[in-house]
Amino acid sequence: MTDPRPTEPAGAAAAADQGPVLIPATGPSGVHLRAGENGASLGPSFYREVGGRPFFEKLVTEFYRGVAGDPVLKPMYPEEDLGPAAERLTGFLEQYWGGPGTYSEQRGHPRLRQRHQPFKVNPDARDRWLLHMKTAVDSCDLPPLQRATLWDYLERAAHAMVNTFDD
Repeated sequence: MTDPRPTEPAGAAAAADQGPVLIPATGPSGVHLRAGENGASLGPSFYREVGGRPFFEKLVTEFYRGVAGDPVLKPMYPEEDLGPAAERLTGFLEQYWGGPGTYSEQRGHPRLRQRHQPFKVNPDARDRWLLHMKTAVDSCDLPPLQRATLWDYLERAAHAMVNTFDD
């Protein structure tokens, strides 16, 4: 029986030794290229369409404004100051949507489920997270296509983080 796993293309190892490699990354706005695995986007991206870092900073600031007063979500953040959490989320979202790969350079692979495993993420926590994120998304006045694209991802991600159904 043959091994069904994909094999490395001939010459791939040699190409890796020659510096950054263009890696296609399929994003919501089509295919774009990155300069290396975590490198900057080299073509049109959702990140650029929505305004880059200032957009994601505004989104995350509005989101954490709601989290700060939430009795279920706030205790999940180890720091009293939500600033470090806001910076991590901003970096993650920037990278995911085609911006700089700083998040992975600083923290490694996102591993979202693993990073959320220590916390009790039940449907109530998920719904509270989505409520605060919806308020943040609505505050950004995105065009309908970008809003729907972003919200679809956020909703799917929130559902994927649920790790218990206990109260």
